[in-house]
Amino acid sequence: MFSRVTGCTIVGIEGKPVDVEVFLSSQLPSFDIVGLPDTAVREARDRVRAAIKNSSFHFPPQRIVVNLAPADVKKEGPQLDLALAIGILRASGQLAAEETDRVYLGELALDGTLRPVRGVLPMVLAARDAGCRKLLLPLANAAEASLVQGVDIIGVTSLEEAVAVLTGRQQPPPLPRTVSKKEKTAADFITVKGQESAKRALEVAAAGGHNVLMTGPPGSGKTMLARCVPSVLPPMTEEESMETTKIYSAAGLLPENSGLITVRPFRSPHHTLTPAALCGGGKNPRPGEVSLAHNGVLFLDEMPEFRRETLEVLRQPLEEGTVTVTRLQAAITYPSRFMLLASMNPCPCGMLTDTEAECICSERQIHAYRHKISGPLLDRIDLFVDVARLRYDEVAGRGQGEPSKAIAERVAAARRLQSRRFAGDGIRCNAEMLPQHIQQYCVPDAAGRDLLRHAFNRLRLTARAYDRILKVARTIADLEGEKNILPHHLAEAISYRQTMAF
Repeated sequence: MFSRVTGCTIVGIEGKPVDVEVFLSSQLPSFDIVGLPDTAVREARDRVRAAIKNSSFHFPPQRIVVNLAPADVKKEGPQLDLALAIGILRASGQLAAEETDRVYLGELALDGTLRPVRGVLPMVLAARDAGCRKLLLPLANAAEASLVQGVDIIGVTSLEEAVAVLTGRQQPPPLPRTVSKKEKTAADFITVKGQESAKRALEVAAAGGHNVLMTGPPGSGKTMLARCVPSVLPPMTEEESMETTKIYSAAGLLPENSGLITVRPFRSPHHTLTPAALCGGGKNPRPGEVSLAHNGVLFLDEMPEFRRETLEVLRQPLEEGTVTVTRLQAAITYPSRFMLLASMNPCPCGMLTDTEAECICSERQIHAYRHKISGPLLDRIDLFVDVARLRYDEVAGRGQGEPSKAIAERVAAARRLQSRRFAGDGIRCNAEMLPQHIQQYCVPDAAGRDLLRHAFNRLRLTARAYDRILKVARTIADLEGEKNILPHHLAEAISYRQTMAF
């Protein structure tokens, strides 16, 4: 007796359809699962047996062999439980065979109820792309699955209800209503007093998607400035929303019955996180902070407090927009195109550049503190910004700064220029430009070339830093609506490298 049903598993953040083949033979009772199952899949034997018995069905006292194909892909998680149970019921004749374009997802409890699983959105997308047009899954995951167009979604609460729906004895329950995810409101630049030069630098960074490192004494407002950046970023496109939602779904961080994520992520991990937590990985690889910040902002507060080996894993995602986690079975690539915001003190006590307090750090302590951040990593940062301590009249003044809404309009206008410029190239902002784009769109005039030559020799710039100056200058020109890069655009871009005190 044989049956075949279709389930799905997660590989990285992508879904992978799995053929669940069940064979029953008249031998001593046993239950074997083959096809690279992980611990959670192997343990499904006990969950499925108990769920079938507690759902008023008969568990066949025969030898049961389950093959999960393709056999060279590791199967992880409990999402194959429902497919295993349906396959056994069909092979034993308790459930008639039907159409083959249906996919089954869900974790079974011992009493037969269905529990939600992570990664439903990428699995539904993979099932649709594979030609499957009907999915049966836990009711708690139905709202997430319904975000995918062109697929018939059926949500159920138990194995018994799933069989009743399949046999036509019961109508499927209505799908739960999708609830818009309530995002925390970003801070507004209108609340930030003073720091006009830092605000300008962050506007340039937001307009071009550039990375920023802010340096200043404690209490100067670095963290507050960083938390205002999401309020001026352009709205997410539908493609970006789907990409981000897939990542959060695969990581199990998508709230129940929530819709697409429409607000750009802002991730601010603690400095004690490990390299695997930052870039992704683990025994069963999951997306890390650099992927959870995809299409948004990754904020590293007090950057030198992070371990050096943790910071070094940022090199690949900052350069390529992806991060690859290699394991014995496979290499998994996660998207990680984000805007890096980082802050630090100028020295361990933070008072080195303060005009009103004396620094108590030795030169050796200052050197060791600053060199926790490697040169190659610093070379991948576009703007270095000094954030000075506020004066009394700035703190006590009643005046307000420019609101985020006005800044966001200028940023959006600059992004629209970039969108038209790179149409069809797969590039979304100036920070992502490749060398051929720099040669085409970042051509300075004679005066600009002289300025760059002087800066290159005086600041001992690398080729990567030279390219980043041109990218920033292109963004500054876009903010002014200027087609050509003029000398004053280059001068401002160079000034953001001159403040680099390393």
